[in-house]
Amino acid sequence: MKNNVFGRKLKELRIEKGLSQQKLGENLGFCNQTISFWESGSREPDLDTLIKISHYFEVCLEDLLEE
Repeated sequence: MKNNVFGRKLKELRIEKGLSQQKLGENLGFCNQTISFWESGSREPDLDTLIKISHYFEVCLEDLLEE
């Protein structure tokens, strides 16, 4: 995703909730390494996962993907 906007936003939301990468991964059904990959921008989640993340954090998809 362009300039890793998603990764930065995911990390911000995770920290705001006081979650570790491991705990967020457990809550979403992924390993902590996957969360780390997303935050660093080395991998991107698919659309279904983006929707799951937006519901989890109670934000719209645009908030996750746009600056």
